[in-house]
Amino acid sequence: MKNVPPLSDFCASHDCVFEAKGLKKEFDDGRVQALRGVDFHIEHGEFVAIIGPSGCGKTTLLQMLGALDLPSGGILHYRGNSLPDLPDPSAYRAREIGFIFQSFHLLPTFTALENVQIPMFETEISASERNDRAIELLRSVGLEHRLHHFPSKLSGGERQRVAIARSLANGPSVLLADEPTGNLDSENTGHILELIIRLRHEQDMTLVLVTHDLNIARMASRTIQMKDGLIVSTREAPHTAN
Repeated sequence: MKNVPPLSDFCASHDCVFEAKGLKKEFDDGRVQALRGVDFHIEHGEFVAIIGPSGCGKTTLLQMLGALDLPSGGILHYRGNSLPDLPDPSAYRAREIGFIFQSFHLLPTFTALENVQIPMFETEISASERNDRAIELLRSVGLEHRLHHFPSKLSGGERQRVAIARSLANGPSVLLADEPTGNLDSENTGHILELIIRLRHEQDMTLVLVTHDLNIARMASRTIQMKDGLIVSTREAPHTAN
């Protein structure tokens, strides 16, 4: 994936965050084609929902954007840089990307306050600064009264709020959310979505959210629909999510 053409050859906007051309991902020596040559771009500040049936390639695509996996072919840029050729993908994830998953992935022996500090351990932030920032983040998601509770003592909605606070620990410019409300009831789903959208707006982040729920997708500014490893349609919303 060397000698990649500059971003300007693909994306006319200076606000382009992600740009893909012919992006492919194969497993089992090519017997499984998760992504079959997709083209797309995502601009700064957009809320993009990726929808489609299970196995269509949604999560694989999200993992490509987060540099959690490498493409088998094609071109994938982040702000003009080739993601597959990054010298330190972990630094990219730590500095630029916040992840929110369906399974909260909280460490059970750490309190809410400690879980939120985990992404900051690899930075130069002092222990006192980490603590203060984690408190402020938990306050921003309405959990200032749960700082010292372990995950087992928190409800599902509260655990996802801790996970959201953790995803913001290093001030990412992009949030990647994979079915973030999949383990929640309808009431908590609404609260968590409102929270994610509010924080994205307040902090001027780009949000890419994978979901199978069309009601959630309608909140996005743009929807990308996938099927069998391909993008089959892209729809602009008649409104801008806020």
